This record gives sequence, C-alpha cells and structure tokens, in this order.
Amino acid sequence: MTSMELHVEGIGLWSPRLGDFAALRALLAGEAPAASDAPIAALLPANERRRAPGSVRLAVEVAGQALGMGGYDPTALACVFASAHGDQSITDEICATLARAPTELSPTRFHHSVHNASAGYWTIATGCRAPSSAVCAGAYTFGAALLEAATQALAEQRPVLLVCSDTAGSGPLLEMTGCSSAFGCALLLTPVAGANALARLRVRMADDCPAPTPAPAALRDEAAGNPCAAALPLLALLATRGGVCRVGYATAMDLLVDVEVAD
Repeated sequence: MTSMELHVEGIGLWSPRLGDFAALRALLAGEAPAASDAPIAALLPANERRRAPGSVRLAVEVAGQALGMGGYDPTALACVFASAHGDQSITDEICATLARAPTELSPTRFHHSVHNASAGYWTIATGCRAPSSAVCAGAYTFGAALLEAATQALAEQRPVLLVCSDTAGSGPLLEMTGCSSAFGCALLLTPVAGANALARLRVRMADDCPAPTPAPAALRDEAAGNPCAAALPLLALLATRGGVCRVGYATAMDLLVDVEVAD
C-alpha cells in the first residue's frame, strides 16, 4: 500500500495525570506533572456542560484543545469520534435498571449511552454541519479511527478532527472491560500543511504482524486499562523528536506511522 501523507495541526490530551499535550511533553522531558482537574469541556454551553456525562465532557475537552491549536472553523470541520466502550457507567446503570425496574429507565440516560453521543454534543455546540462519524473497534479503536480519519482527510481533501476517548468502567462492565481509568486524545489532521503544522505523518498498512509499539515507560500509568491509550506511542513521538511506531487497527493488522516533527 502506498503511504498516506498527512499533517497534524492540533493535539488534545487528557488523563487524570496529564491535562493537555504540554503536560505530556513536560513528563517526557523528566518533569513531574501536576494532577489535572476534571475535563472542563469549555466549548459546551454551561447548561449543556452540567447535563453532559463524563464521557462527553472528556471527548469535548480534548477536541477543544486540538481545535484551539489548529485554529480551524469548527462549523466546517469533519470529525471522527471513537470510543471502545461508550459510557460504561451509564450502560451499567441502564442494565441495573432494566434488571430491577424496567419502567423506570430514563430516555435521557439511554441517549447518553450511545456511541455517537459525544459527536452529537460537539456538532450541536459548535454548529458543525460537516460530516461526523462514530467508530468502535474494541482494543483497536484508536488505530481504526486513525485509518478512518486519514482516509477521509485525503479522499475529501479537507481537515478532519479525530477524537478518541474512554472513561473508567463501573460494576460488572468494569470486570469485563478492565477499563479502570479515563483517557482521551484528539488529532487535527490535514491533507496539506498549514501555518500551524506541528508534524507530518506517513501512514501505511504493515505487511508483517509483530506487536504494536508499547508506550514509553514514563506513560505506563496512562497506558494501563484504557484501549484509547493505544495512541500514546504516537503521541510520545509527536511530543519529542518523531520516529516510527506501530498502531493496531484490527486483529494482526497494524499501521506503520512515521512521524516527522516540524522544527
């Protein structure tokens, strides 16, 4: 496969230890990051922010960070939102309600449980009328979403916002998924380098199938227990000097991503 060449013009990141991409850079430079507050999701109106579940606030927070770096008009920005598990806490609550008292099930809680809830909140809050997608691929969610966003950006010759996030599980779902902490990231991908270009990516499907690149040792706390943290090897390259990493997008199928950081 011929490699796909893209550019990164915005990066968002949030975990309980890292509040943004600058905090990741500081950590990898050997500095101790301060504990980050809960995701703010400042782009949501105050009423919607209070109403939105944690999964939505996390996705909107990292999307807003990437948008702020890139400086693009969100009303015309195509987006790909990805989550391996959706909102596990709400899903657990819905399952418990169905088992105990089905008639008490809240339509609003069901609305918040679907995988495109974050995309819906984002497009309404920003007035976005461009295409939006919701991707779910289990442990391979980030890789599958990266492939989707890259393909859209090049096929349509337009910038695409990629957002990948999962919150911690609860109840029996946590026992099944093992997703014990929150992690979210966002990349603003463009087919042509703009004034704010941070890096160039060359992405191609790998012919062989060794294991995907692990996260650096300093990021093991973020990497543990959250499938969206599969983005960390790529984010680490973006935060340092570039290089090459492998990102899984399906069983025994990887993307080779060559990162060239802008001077």
